[in-house]
Amino acid sequence: MPGKLPTDTPQEPRTGDRQRILILGGTAEARELAGKLVADGHEVTTSLAGRTADPVLPAGEIRIGGFGGAEGLAAYLRENAVSRIIDATHPFARRISENAIRAAAETGIVLEQVVRPRWQKQPGDRWRQVTTLEQAAGLLPSGATVFLALGRQYLDAFLPRVDCRFIIRMVDPPERPLGFFDHALVLGKPASDPAREADLMTAHGITHLVARNSGGPAGYAKIIAARELGLQVIMLERE
Repeated sequence: MPGKLPTDTPQEPRTGDRQRILILGGTAEARELAGKLVADGHEVTTSLAGRTADPVLPAGEIRIGGFGGAEGLAAYLRENAVSRIIDATHPFARRISENAIRAAAETGIVLEQVVRPRWQKQPGDRWRQVTTLEQAAGLLPSGATVFLALGRQYLDAFLPRVDCRFIIRMVDPPERPLGFFDHALVLGKPASDPAREADLMTAHGITHLVARNSGGPAGYAKIIAARELGLQVIMLERE
Protein backbone atom coordinates (compact mmCIF):
# COMPACT_ATOMS: atom_id res chain seq x y z
CA MET A 1 0.00 0.00 0.00
CA PRO A 2 1.82 3.16 -1.14
CA GLY A 3 1.79 6.35 0.86
CA LYS A 4 1.36 9.94 -0.21
CA LEU A 5 3.24 11.80 -2.83
CA PRO A 6 5.69 14.16 -1.09
CA THR A 7 4.73 17.81 -1.47
CA ASP A 8 5.29 21.07 0.34
CA THR A 9 3.78 21.55 3.78
CA PRO A 10 1.08 24.21 4.27
CA GLN A 11 2.15 27.84 4.00
CA GLU A 12 1.18 30.47 6.53
CA PRO A 13 -1.67 32.68 5.26
CA ARG A 14 -1.23 36.42 5.10
CA THR A 15 -2.39 38.36 8.14
CA GLY A 16 -6.01 39.44 7.75
CA ASP A 17 -6.59 37.15 4.75
CA ARG A 18 -9.64 35.20 5.96
CA GLN A 19 -9.97 31.94 4.05
CA ARG A 20 -12.46 29.11 3.74
CA ILE A 21 -10.30 26.04 4.25
CA LEU A 22 -11.03 22.33 3.88
CA ILE A 23 -8.72 20.01 5.83
CA LEU A 24 -8.74 16.34 4.94
CA GLY A 25 -8.04 15.11 8.44
CA GLY A 26 -8.15 12.27 10.91
CA THR A 27 -4.61 12.75 12.25
CA ALA A 28 -3.04 14.60 15.16
CA GLU A 29 -1.37 16.92 12.66
CA ALA A 30 -4.76 17.80 11.16
CA ARG A 31 -6.24 18.59 14.58
CA GLU A 32 -3.31 20.80 15.50
CA LEU A 33 -3.50 22.62 12.17
CA ALA A 34 -7.27 23.13 12.44
CA GLY A 35 -6.90 24.65 15.90
CA LYS A 36 -4.25 27.08 14.72
CA LEU A 37 -6.17 28.14 11.62
CA VAL A 38 -9.42 28.64 13.55
CA ALA A 39 -7.55 30.71 16.12
CA ASP A 40 -6.16 32.80 13.26
CA GLY A 41 -9.72 33.63 12.20
CA HIS A 42 -10.21 31.31 9.23
CA GLU A 43 -13.36 29.35 8.40
CA VAL A 44 -12.18 25.75 8.71
CA THR A 45 -13.96 22.48 7.94
CA THR A 46 -12.24 19.19 8.69
CA SER A 47 -13.36 16.12 6.77
CA LEU A 48 -13.13 12.77 8.59
CA ALA A 49 -13.50 9.35 7.01
CA GLY A 50 -15.79 8.14 9.81
CA ARG A 51 -13.99 4.85 10.45
CA THR A 52 -14.00 5.27 14.25
CA ALA A 53 -17.14 5.64 16.34
CA ASP A 54 -15.84 8.33 18.71
CA PRO A 55 -13.06 10.33 17.02
CA VAL A 56 -11.21 13.18 18.69
CA LEU A 57 -12.74 16.24 17.03
CA PRO A 58 -10.72 19.26 15.95
CA ALA A 59 -11.73 22.91 16.19
CA GLY A 60 -14.03 24.30 13.51
CA GLU A 61 -16.72 22.57 11.47
CA ILE A 62 -16.73 18.79 11.00
CA ARG A 63 -17.74 16.76 7.96
CA ILE A 64 -17.86 12.96 8.22
CA GLY A 65 -17.90 10.54 5.28
CA GLY A 66 -16.65 10.31 1.73
CA PHE A 67 -17.17 12.77 -1.12
CA GLY A 68 -17.88 10.33 -3.93
CA GLY A 69 -14.46 10.30 -5.56
CA ALA A 70 -12.50 13.13 -7.10
CA GLU A 71 -15.55 14.44 -8.95
CA GLY A 72 -17.56 14.62 -5.73
CA LEU A 73 -14.74 16.37 -3.94
CA ALA A 74 -14.38 18.89 -6.77
CA ALA A 75 -18.13 19.58 -6.61
CA TYR A 76 -17.90 20.11 -2.84
CA LEU A 77 -15.04 22.57 -3.27
CA ARG A 78 -17.02 24.61 -5.80
CA GLU A 79 -20.34 24.50 -3.94
CA ASN A 80 -18.74 25.62 -0.68
CA ALA A 81 -16.43 28.23 -2.21
CA VAL A 82 -13.36 26.60 -0.66
CA SER A 83 -10.25 28.70 -1.24
CA ARG A 84 -7.68 26.31 0.17
CA ILE A 85 -7.48 22.53 0.66
CA ILE A 86 -4.99 20.81 2.96
CA ASP A 87 -4.42 17.06 2.84
CA ALA A 88 -3.40 16.02 6.36
CA THR A 89 -4.70 12.46 6.19
CA HIS A 90 -2.86 9.33 7.27
CA PRO A 91 0.26 8.61 5.20
CA PHE A 92 -1.32 5.38 3.90
CA ALA A 93 -4.62 7.04 2.90
CA ARG A 94 -3.68 6.88 -0.76
CA ARG A 95 -7.12 7.08 -2.36
CA ILE A 96 -8.27 10.33 -0.76
CA SER A 97 -4.86 11.87 -1.46
CA GLU A 98 -5.11 10.93 -5.14
CA ASN A 99 -8.67 12.28 -5.27
CA ALA A 100 -7.51 15.54 -3.69
CA ILE A 101 -4.82 15.95 -6.35
CA ARG A 102 -7.34 15.40 -9.15
CA ALA A 103 -9.98 17.67 -7.57
CA ALA A 104 -7.46 20.46 -7.04
CA ALA A 105 -6.32 20.21 -10.66
CA GLU A 106 -9.94 20.32 -11.86
CA THR A 107 -10.95 23.32 -9.75
CA GLY A 108 -7.68 25.27 -9.72
CA ILE A 109 -7.71 25.40 -5.92
CA VAL A 110 -4.30 25.22 -4.28
CA LEU A 111 -3.62 21.86 -2.62
CA GLU A 112 -1.12 21.61 0.24
CA GLN A 113 -0.05 18.38 1.89
CA VAL A 114 1.25 17.50 5.33
CA VAL A 115 3.59 14.50 5.07
CA ARG A 116 5.06 12.81 8.13
CA PRO A 117 8.67 11.65 7.92
CA ARG A 118 8.98 7.87 8.01
CA TRP A 119 10.33 6.06 11.03
CA GLN A 120 13.97 5.17 10.57
CA LYS A 121 15.46 1.85 11.62
CA GLN A 122 17.46 2.21 14.85
CA PRO A 123 20.16 0.04 16.45
CA GLY A 124 18.44 -2.99 17.96
CA ASP A 125 15.51 -2.94 15.52
CA ARG A 126 14.85 -6.26 13.79
CA TRP A 127 12.88 -5.07 10.77
CA ARG A 128 11.88 -6.97 7.65
CA GLN A 129 10.69 -4.26 5.26
CA VAL A 130 7.95 -5.04 2.72
CA THR A 131 5.77 -3.08 0.32
CA THR A 132 2.63 -5.26 0.28
CA LEU A 133 0.46 -6.96 2.86
CA GLU A 134 0.83 -10.22 0.96
CA GLN A 135 4.59 -10.05 1.40
CA ALA A 136 4.10 -9.39 5.10
CA ALA A 137 1.83 -12.41 5.51
CA GLY A 138 4.26 -14.60 3.58
CA LEU A 139 7.19 -13.77 5.88
CA LEU A 140 5.49 -15.07 9.03
CA PRO A 141 6.89 -18.41 10.20
CA SER A 142 4.54 -21.24 11.06
CA GLY A 143 3.56 -21.14 14.73
CA ALA A 144 4.16 -17.40 15.14
CA THR A 145 2.05 -15.31 17.51
CA VAL A 146 1.57 -12.10 15.58
CA PHE A 147 0.49 -8.66 16.75
CA LEU A 148 -1.34 -7.02 13.84
CA ALA A 149 -1.21 -3.26 14.46
CA LEU A 150 -2.63 -2.29 11.07
CA GLY A 151 -6.27 -1.22 11.17
CA ARG A 152 -9.27 -3.29 10.19
CA GLN A 153 -9.06 -2.63 6.44
CA TYR A 154 -5.62 -4.28 6.23
CA LEU A 155 -6.37 -7.71 7.70
CA ASP A 156 -7.61 -9.90 4.84
CA ALA A 157 -4.14 -10.82 3.54
CA PHE A 158 -3.48 -12.68 6.81
CA LEU A 159 -6.64 -14.81 6.84
CA PRO A 160 -5.04 -17.76 4.97
CA ARG A 161 -2.34 -18.11 7.65
CA VAL A 162 -4.20 -20.68 9.73
CA ASP A 163 -0.84 -21.83 11.14
CA CYS A 164 -0.36 -18.58 13.10
CA ARG A 165 -2.13 -16.98 16.05
CA PHE A 166 -3.06 -13.31 15.63
CA ILE A 167 -3.54 -10.62 18.23
CA ILE A 168 -5.53 -7.84 16.57
CA ARG A 169 -5.95 -4.34 17.97
CA MET A 170 -8.91 -2.20 16.97
CA VAL A 171 -10.27 1.08 18.31
CA ASP A 172 -13.89 -0.08 17.91
CA PRO A 173 -15.38 -3.60 17.99
CA PRO A 174 -15.76 -5.20 14.53
CA GLU A 175 -19.25 -5.24 13.04
CA ARG A 176 -18.90 -8.91 12.05
CA PRO A 177 -16.63 -11.85 12.94
CA LEU A 178 -13.12 -11.36 11.60
CA GLY A 179 -12.77 -14.84 10.10
CA PHE A 180 -9.36 -15.75 11.56
CA PHE A 181 -8.74 -19.38 12.51
CA ASP A 182 -7.00 -18.40 15.76
CA HIS A 183 -7.05 -14.87 17.09
CA ALA A 184 -7.68 -12.59 20.07
CA LEU A 185 -9.05 -9.05 19.89
CA VAL A 186 -7.64 -6.11 21.83
CA LEU A 187 -9.90 -3.05 21.87
CA GLY A 188 -8.58 0.46 22.36
CA LYS A 189 -6.09 2.96 21.03
CA PRO A 190 -2.34 2.34 21.09
CA ALA A 191 -0.58 3.35 24.29
CA SER A 192 1.93 6.19 24.17
CA ASP A 193 4.07 4.46 26.81
CA PRO A 194 6.44 1.79 25.41
CA ALA A 195 6.31 -0.06 28.76
CA ARG A 196 2.55 -0.54 28.41
CA GLU A 197 2.94 -1.78 24.86
CA ALA A 198 5.68 -4.16 26.00
CA ASP A 199 3.41 -5.48 28.76
CA LEU A 200 0.68 -6.15 26.20
CA MET A 201 3.07 -7.99 23.89
CA THR A 202 4.53 -10.05 26.73
CA ALA A 203 1.10 -10.99 28.10
CA HIS A 204 0.07 -12.39 24.73
CA GLY A 205 3.38 -14.08 23.96
CA ILE A 206 3.96 -12.02 20.83
CA THR A 207 6.78 -13.20 18.57
CA HIS A 208 6.21 -10.87 15.58
CA LEU A 209 4.80 -7.37 15.09
CA VAL A 210 3.30 -6.29 11.76
CA ALA A 211 3.01 -2.51 11.43
CA ARG A 212 2.81 0.23 8.81
CA ASN A 213 5.58 2.82 8.65
CA SER A 214 3.21 5.66 9.50
CA GLY A 215 5.79 7.93 11.07
CA GLY A 216 5.02 10.38 13.86
CA PRO A 217 5.04 9.90 17.62
CA ALA A 218 1.51 8.54 18.11
CA GLY A 219 2.19 4.91 17.21
CA TYR A 220 5.91 4.72 17.85
CA ALA A 221 5.66 3.22 21.35
CA LYS A 222 4.97 -0.23 19.91
CA ILE A 223 8.12 0.01 17.79
CA ILE A 224 10.19 0.91 20.85
CA ALA A 225 8.58 -1.96 22.78
CA ALA A 226 9.37 -4.46 20.02
CA ARG A 227 12.98 -3.22 19.97
CA GLU A 228 13.36 -3.61 23.72
CA LEU A 229 11.83 -7.10 23.62
CA GLY A 230 13.97 -8.16 20.66
CA LEU A 231 10.92 -8.97 18.51
CA GLN A 232 10.97 -9.16 14.75
CA VAL A 233 8.97 -6.39 13.08
CA ILE A 234 7.54 -6.77 9.61
CA MET A 235 7.31 -3.17 8.48
CA LEU A 236 5.00 -2.18 5.65
CA GLU A 237 6.74 0.69 3.91
CA ARG A 238 5.25 3.47 1.80
CA GLU A 239 6.15 3.23 -1.86
